[in-house]
Amino acid sequence: MSQVLSVVVFVGAYVLIATERVHRVAAALGGAALMLALGLTDGETAFHSLDAGVDWNVVFLLLGMMIIVGVIKQTGLFEYLAIAAAKRAGGRPYAMLVMLVVITAVASAALDNVTTVLLIAPVTFLVCDRLGLNPIPFLIAEVMASNIGGTATLIGDPPNIIIASRSGLSFNDFLVHLAPFVVVLMAVFVVVCRWLFRDAFRYDEKRVAEVMALSEREAIRDRTLLVQSLVVLALVLTGFVLHSTLHVDPSVVALLGAGLLVLVSKVTTEQAIADVEWETLVFFMGLFVMVGALVKTGVIGEVSRALADAVGGEPLLAVMALLVISALLSAIVDNIPYVATMSPIVGELVAAQGGTPQAESLWWSLALGADLGGNATAVGASANVVVLGLAARNGTPISFWQFTRYGIVVAGLSILLAAPYLWLRYFLLA
Repeated sequence: MSQVLSVVVFVGAYVLIATERVHRVAAALGGAALMLALGLTDGETAFHSLDAGVDWNVVFLLLGMMIIVGVIKQTGLFEYLAIAAAKRAGGRPYAMLVMLVVITAVASAALDNVTTVLLIAPVTFLVCDRLGLNPIPFLIAEVMASNIGGTATLIGDPPNIIIASRSGLSFNDFLVHLAPFVVVLMAVFVVVCRWLFRDAFRYDEKRVAEVMALSEREAIRDRTLLVQSLVVLALVLTGFVLHSTLHVDPSVVALLGAGLLVLVSKVTTEQAIADVEWETLVFFMGLFVMVGALVKTGVIGEVSRALADAVGGEPLLAVMALLVISALLSAIVDNIPYVATMSPIVGELVAAQGGTPQAESLWWSLALGADLGGNATAVGASANVVVLGLAARNGTPISFWQFTRYGIVVAGLSILLAAPYLWLRYFLLA
């Protein structure tokens, strides 16, 4: 009965979010409140469980980086980068989009996709404003590139970190097995963007000429604060790369960086938190509680075990089924709790098959399905939710279906390409 109730509440909240009948934050909080009121989860689980509660690492990572980005915004750096990017692309929208998505994908692999979109979105708003372009297609393309690029490395997307800890796979393993496919997928994605966002590439030649005449150096308003911000940002990014060696969570690194920047600069506390997306953070909390209830009542576990039982004896079938199911579920629920629940089951399947290359490919199937499936809907990945919040604050809201109609195409194409990659590399050519 508890499983049925949790599914009903989750589906009801999801429908409200998708149809935008009520504000997404209200829908997520209402769903979380119902889960708690009906006893489908409890306070201890919702707020303290690592597997079925609010992922405070994600929440505080976002908070810390939002504060840092808010301070950097006051230096004029984003205006500088926007003008420089527009001039480098010659004011041509498609060339600019290619530049932005490639930078986003590479940065997401080196850092993580949420941090990257927090840094790239302000530049996008400014460059589109200068050129009189609609920023929405650019933002959607960038967040999809961040999810694709983040797939390439252990630190690029949170599900990969979970998979690495469960499987014992190293940073280099992720690079060797996933990065080559991500490079090919990004090349395909850049070409697809030309068709997918074709209506966004009309531009005003007069405004382009005005931008080309600007000097980006004049955009910098506070050089002292800029130096302080860049030093702290460099320390934070170094902390992200070395977090597994230092045994410090990325969320702690982000909060330490935010605190240090506010401490050493002359920025007031009010100015520092002015650009924090509180709605986005609260939405995440509500979503985590709802998905946690699905974990606690055993819904996600039942789905995972049913998959394992159905395909356990056929390695190729298991890999393909895991890829597709992971993509579908990650489009609906957050991929972090899904991967946390599925990882032990995949571990058992790999062990049962003797740890062969075919068996190990189950880990790569799980990673590709969960990471790339997150592109399918507006709530499929953390980076998607963050960008929707930033767009709403900027006065250019992106609706659930506006994002999802592009996301389904990109996610579907990604999975269609991932399937033959897994088959060729781990079965035909193994």
